[in-house]
Amino acid sequence: MNRDEIEAANQRVIEAGAFVQPLLSEAGKVIVGQSYLMERLVISLLANGHVLLEGVPGLAKTLAIKTLADTLNVNFSRIQFTPDMLPADVTGTQIYNPQSGEFTTRQGPVFANLVLADEINRAPAKVQSALLEAMQEKQVTIGATTYSLPAPFLVMATENPIEQEGTYTLPEAQVDRFMLKVVITYPERSDERRILDDWAKTEDLPTASQVVTAEQILTARKVVDTIYVDDKVKDYIVDLVCATRDPGKYKIPAEGLIELGASPRATIFLTLAAKSHAFVQGRGYVTPQDVKSIAMDVLRHRVHVSYEAEAEEKSSEQIVQVLLDHLPVP
Repeated sequence: MNRDEIEAANQRVIEAGAFVQPLLSEAGKVIVGQSYLMERLVISLLANGHVLLEGVPGLAKTLAIKTLADTLNVNFSRIQFTPDMLPADVTGTQIYNPQSGEFTTRQGPVFANLVLADEINRAPAKVQSALLEAMQEKQVTIGATTYSLPAPFLVMATENPIEQEGTYTLPEAQVDRFMLKVVITYPERSDERRILDDWAKTEDLPTASQVVTAEQILTARKVVDTIYVDDKVKDYIVDLVCATRDPGKYKIPAEGLIELGASPRATIFLTLAAKSHAFVQGRGYVTPQDVKSIAMDVLRHRVHVSYEAEAEEKSSEQIVQVLLDHLPVP
C-alpha cells in the first residue's frame, strides 16, 4: 500500500469505528477493572467470533456481556448450564397443541444476539453440542425446520477453573470453535476501591446506555474485512500457527512439549482477530504487534501440552509465550 491508500484505509476505519471508544467508555461506567475483557468482547463481536472466558466467581463475567448488550440495545440471553439440562433447553422445541392438532415451535434462549453460556462445563456433552450448530452455522434446527439466528450473534461461555466436581470437559471440537479464550484475574486495589464506591449499595446501581446500533456493528465488520494485511504479516501468522505443530522446524525450544498444535481454524481466527484489533486501534492495516497482542487469546486453548510438559509444570500459555518470544517478527 502507498501512503494515500494507507491514509484512505485509516480514514475508513476511523469513521466506521467512531463508536468503539464511546462504547468502551460507557461500559467502563459499569465494569470496573476489566477493560481487557471488554476490548476482547468487542474484538470478537467485530470478527464474528465467540469467547470462552475463564475466571473465578465474582469477577463480573455475567455483568460484562450484559453491559455490552445494553450498549448495543440488542437481545441478551443467559443460559445457566446444569447437569440435568436437555438440548431443547438451549435450542427450543416443538410443542403439540391438542386443540389444533398441530405442532408449534418455541424458540430457546439461544435465539438472542448475545448469549451467555454460564458454567458451560457443568452440562453433559449432548447439551454442549447443542451449541455447536448455533456457533458455527449461525442457525438452529428444530424438528425439520432450520432457523437463522439474529445478527450480530455472539456466545460468551464461562468456565470456573477452581471447581471441577460435577463438571464435564468440553469436547475439543467445541473448544476450537471459540475464537478467543480469555483468562481474567482479580482487579487492582484501586479498581477494587472504586467497585466498593459504585456497587456497595442496594439502589441506583450503575447502568450502561446504548451508544451503538447492531447495524453499525454489521457495517464495521465489512470495514474489518477490508483491513490490509501485508504478505509478510500473513507469513508470520502462518509460521506462528505451524510452529505450534512443529516447533523444532522453527528452532524454537519447545520440542516434545506440545502434544497437539493449532488447527487451520487458528490461522483464520488469528487473522480476523488481528484485523479487529487494528480496527479498535483505529488503523486500516495490521501490524505484527496486532498479531502478537491477540495471539495468546487465540492459541492458549488450541495448544495441548504433552505429558513431558505437564511433568515440567509448563502450561499452554507458557509454551505459546516461548513461540512468540523466539519466532522472528517481520
